[in-house]
Amino acid sequence: MNLQPSDNPDDLKIVLEAALLAAVGPLSLAELRRMFEQDAPNQGLSNDVLRRMLDELCAQWHGRGVELVQVAEGWRFQTRAEMQPWLSRLKDEKPPRYSRAVLETLAIIAYRQPVTRGDIEDIRGVSVNPNIIKTLEERGWIEAIGHRDVPGRPALFGTTGHFLSDLGLRTLSELPPLEELGNLVTPDETALIPELREELADNGAPQTFGAVIETARAASTQFDAVTEIL
Repeated sequence: MNLQPSDNPDDLKIVLEAALLAAVGPLSLAELRRMFEQDAPNQGLSNDVLRRMLDELCAQWHGRGVELVQVAEGWRFQTRAEMQPWLSRLKDEKPPRYSRAVLETLAIIAYRQPVTRGDIEDIRGVSVNPNIIKTLEERGWIEAIGHRDVPGRPALFGTTGHFLSDLGLRTLSELPPLEELGNLVTPDETALIPELREELADNGAPQTFGAVIETARAASTQFDAVTEIL
């Protein structure tokens, strides 16, 4: 196969498709563009061209069991959510389980970031176990993004691009409103991370997050609106 991706749009889509199918995670436009720099060192491929080809690939894969989507960290192929009942039968190991405290802490950080550990404790009304923060950091869902300019300079936590990608989102603005948080698990939901989906399905989203919603509303005047971190 003699491919000329810099000159032939069809060849370009073939290379993009192969790269995205082989990748272990999302690929950004910069990463995708780097594949073609040696083929056209003087001009390269513009982001507009890459986006157009990616959009065409999305259309070509429409209606199949696998779809091409854009998330916070870039573009990736993923199985459609409706395939999950069958694909889950191939797994011998169950996904990790997260406690209500972990999920509530994650929700608070996602909707009220940047927040300190003290802010989280004020909202939840209980102390935050350091292992909860450690668990979320190790999962790659949150990170320290600064320090509050007060005595002790406590760390300010925010969610990561990896968190958004795991949710199938591009920006924080795509998170559902707090009022709809109880409806995260619906028959046509397509993006919720598998382990969080399982936890919510077992416990019921309104029960799991009800306390977070009410306390976050009560404390809404104490925090800025959600800001995009990308």
